Amino acid sequence: MSENEFRAYLESKDSDYDRLLLRHKNHQAGLEAVKKAFEAAGIETRIVERFDLTSSTLDWADAVFTAGGDGTYLLAASKFIDNNKPLIGLNTDPERSEGHLCLPKRKYPAVNFAAALKRMLAGDFRWRWLQRIKVTMSGQHSNDTPIELHDQQLSFPELRFIEHIAEREQERHPVNITSNPPPVRVLPVFALNEVFIGESLSSRVSYYEFSADDGPGEKQKSSGITICTGTGSSSWHFHINHLSVSSVRDILVIANQKTGSQFPVDDWHMLESVVKEFNDSLRFSPSSPCMAYTIRDPVVNGVFQVSNPRNFATKIRIRSRMWDACLVVDGGISFKFNDGAVATLEIAKDQAIRTVVFD
Repeated sequence: MSENEFRAYLESKDSDYDRLLLRHKNHQAGLEAVKKAFEAAGIETRIVERFDLTSSTLDWADAVFTAGGDGTYLLAASKFIDNNKPLIGLNTDPERSEGHLCLPKRKYPAVNFAAALKRMLAGDFRWRWLQRIKVTMSGQHSNDTPIELHDQQLSFPELRFIEHIAEREQERHPVNITSNPPPVRVLPVFALNEVFIGESLSSRVSYYEFSADDGPGEKQKSSGITICTGTGSSSWHFHINHLSVSSVRDILVIANQKTGSQFPVDDWHMLESVVKEFNDSLRFSPSSPCMAYTIRDPVVNGVFQVSNPRNFATKIRIRSRMWDACLVVDGGISFKFNDGAVATLEIAKDQAIRTVVFD
């Protein structure tokens, strides 16, 4: 397309061409500032587009800096298998990106990278280890090649129908059952934020067996499960579980009615302090060697019960009873997880990511 054609195309979708162009220029300005800071310090660098990051580039580097936001950082982390090299995030668009995984955006956005680099070269920083989740999977699809979801964004919807037909044919004409145990492997990517397990079609109920810390298994139905690290506890996990001031007020009003208590339900300062303390408790240290899980929208009735819809664990085991399910690592890499597949999730202490923290 010409520039005018592209502008018309975006405007036909109610997208703001000028604002998008400004964001693009902000990213490029940040990247250029990073490049110049390295050159001024006499440090040899390679600039690699996010989807062109390869193992050979990682082998060459002594450290990796991501220029973008949290998504760029997570994509780079998914390629990391050497925890001796640091991975440091730089926010190239602090006005539009929160950048939890990046250096503090207020003081050290990418355009101010020279100041951050000066501190690092002077040793004025601390190392922080970000724990990651290891997934061991067995079952029919345990050795399948993973799907990188950014490759699927433009797939035609009818391809999903073709996949469903193939799945049904497998059920109708099953392979010969043998006494050989199903294949088992550790998945080739480690989760820095979280793992999601559930039906690919969000309107379909997810059915599975769940066990935490080798406890008794529970058959559950829900809209899926998220299992996060401390790094991911401020992301999906937080937004599923956080409370609002109005919710706490409604609960306290009922508590007053039921118990005769006199909780100050119109004291907004008190309500906000309660909400803050609860919501802060959902987050935990990225260095903590444990996971937090959340059962999303659990089905609770006379048949299905969920004893702990949200809790901490050091080991989680899930057996799929689903038809078209997926196990997604950090929102970017998906593995099939259909009926009979078993996933065991644990913290991979030897695969933690090393990054930089400024006091």
